[in-house]
Amino acid sequence: MPLPTDAARFRIGFLPLVDAALPILAREQGFAAAEGVRIDLVRDMTWATVRDRLLYGHTDAAHLIAPLAIATTLGRGRPAVPLTVPFVLGLNGNAVTLSTALAAAVDLGAGLADPIDLGARLRTVATARAAAGTPLRFGVVHRYSSHNYMLRYWLAAVGIRPDRDVEIVVTSPPFAADALAAGEVDGICVGEPWNSIAVDRGVGRIALVTAQIWRRGVEKVLAVRADTVAERGEAVAALLRALHRAAAHFVAPDTAADSAAILSRPEYCDAPAETILRAITDRVRLAKDGATLHVPDFMFQYREAANFPWRSQAAWLYSQMTRWDGTAFSPEDAQAAEGVFRPDLYRAALAGSSAPLPGASSKLEGSIGAATGVGATQGRLILGSDRFFDGRAFDPDRIPAYLAGMDD
Repeated sequence: MPLPTDAARFRIGFLPLVDAALPILAREQGFAAAEGVRIDLVRDMTWATVRDRLLYGHTDAAHLIAPLAIATTLGRGRPAVPLTVPFVLGLNGNAVTLSTALAAAVDLGAGLADPIDLGARLRTVATARAAAGTPLRFGVVHRYSSHNYMLRYWLAAVGIRPDRDVEIVVTSPPFAADALAAGEVDGICVGEPWNSIAVDRGVGRIALVTAQIWRRGVEKVLAVRADTVAERGEAVAALLRALHRAAAHFVAPDTAADSAAILSRPEYCDAPAETILRAITDRVRLAKDGATLHVPDFMFQYREAANFPWRSQAAWLYSQMTRWDGTAFSPEDAQAAEGVFRPDLYRAALAGSSAPLPGASSKLEGSIGAATGVGATQGRLILGSDRFFDGRAFDPDRIPAYLAGMDD
């Protein structure tokens, strides 16, 4: 039965990033139309604008950084508005890119750096710069972003104190390479294609990818207002099915070139198709004119139920929000944060499809070292390594103990 016209239309806000691929491909490749859904896309340049359009009804859904959906629900930095995340748009896909001067100072080698070894060399430079009154400055895309939390997690674990030994500021993804070129920041943590744009311009050198920090780190999500889900549940479910079909298309090897060509268009990423193709196919060029390196799972999508919104992912993001905002742990806030991620909506939308559906809604994050079969209510599900680089695991039921073990 066709969906009502108004209910089936979704205006979706996005930033020009490769991980905006699923709503773009759902529209361009006809997956949305096949589900009776119409997608209109609204391109913005900052995450704050994407969020505000969603909150004030200028859009119906958003390609959004996962922590911002939680922060908005909890009222961090603005009046609280409950958001819902029924679908994860991808895992990882970000990198830490250093200015060419800082890359030389820490003696980056030919390949990706080891997080611990690089951390030791960076700590020496950071300490000297801080003592001289010119601390290193890193750019992230928003205060409430996984980029911010991944960067801080790594720095703190290797003995570099964020906000004391180094400065962390906000820069919009499309302007991150410009900020490096202007000398406004010494490094950036941003999504593709903007690390690669910095490299190809000769103003940056990729040092790490965030998959090295957390192998299966949650990144962008589909965010909708909670009232939209309540009022348009059937249409939201159809949208999730369209996005799932787009995800399967996105990872198919024979579609990569076509997807890159679509994403490169001015109305989407407005970036070279070849640069986008590298990201889609897990190939990373670390330095200008350098060889292209294959980085398995650099931008993780679709496989292993990658689009499933685990409540434990939301709990980890809340733990970092508490840690870096300097606020006390709140059981009520923790419950509300986990409740933003809605695995029940994901399961309901994809029931009867070929999608494997996890039986649990939460798990011990960072505990899987090798391919492991897990319980599923539909299909067969094997999860790969999800390790944090420092070997820690995160139990969503023991957040205070986890935070007490952190050295900031």
